Amino acid sequence: AGGVSIGINLRSDKVCNFNCVYCEVDRHHSQSRIVDIQRLEDEVRALIEYTRSGELFLSEPFARAPQALRQLKCITFSGDGEPTASPVFLEAATLAVRLRDEMAARDTRVVLITNSACLDRPGVRSGLHTLAQGAHEIWAKLDAGTEAHYQAVNRSQVPFVQILGNLELAARVTPLFVQTLFLRLHGMGPSQAEIMAYCDRLETILAHGGRVLGLQLCTVARPPAEPWATALADDELLAIATQIKTRIALPQQLAFGKTFHIPRQTGLVDTVARRLS
Repeated sequence: AGGVSIGINLRSDKVCNFNCVYCEVDRHHSQSRIVDIQRLEDEVRALIEYTRSGELFLSEPFARAPQALRQLKCITFSGDGEPTASPVFLEAATLAVRLRDEMAARDTRVVLITNSACLDRPGVRSGLHTLAQGAHEIWAKLDAGTEAHYQAVNRSQVPFVQILGNLELAARVTPLFVQTLFLRLHGMGPSQAEIMAYCDRLETILAHGGRVLGLQLCTVARPPAEPWATALADDELLAIATQIKTRIALPQQLAFGKTFHIPRQTGLVDTVARRLS
């Protein structure tokens, strides 16, 4: 984030419409419950003030933060399940924008990290429109190029065609980043055909007027739900990135994290990392 990110977890009940093989969240015995908006406002307001006053940096580990990072950079919707599936997402998005405008710098971003499954819902579309009125980022998941790989990795009842349509719809509303996790399944990384199908999907989104700011490519970083879901090596992820760059022309950057760098070639920022934590 380049500073402090305040995370909003609308699914502390651990309910999600995906069941990804790489997810670290234990979803056993989860029971749906709705976030209290007033309590959320009180907590976010307190955290913004805690950061703004400098009190946050009086305790560890924040006391070790460099001076340049001691500022609020974003308010981020993420958490233990899909935030846009929450019935209060629109209210929460409106709240986050209001508190940002009231208490933080105007360039503080409101970030939505989403699996793309609910981006076609009217309330979610209204939420995206609300976010788009100020500094914001959308990180939308696309983990597959084919239906078979989607089912193998994300294991969702949401049809793959709906994910693709939602991504295209959202990318026409506001420019977004596509976030993808590549991994090994039972020791096997994604096939060449799967990588090319993934590129096909991105090209379709762009051809239909979707605006993609960049890609965030990562691999397994935390203990996964399934032990046979394992990380790719750095050079494997780099090889996939190189293949994608030969196919896809994006306006800004192909972002993979911050571990090491390769030379700039096609107008994309070529920062590559094994893991995005």
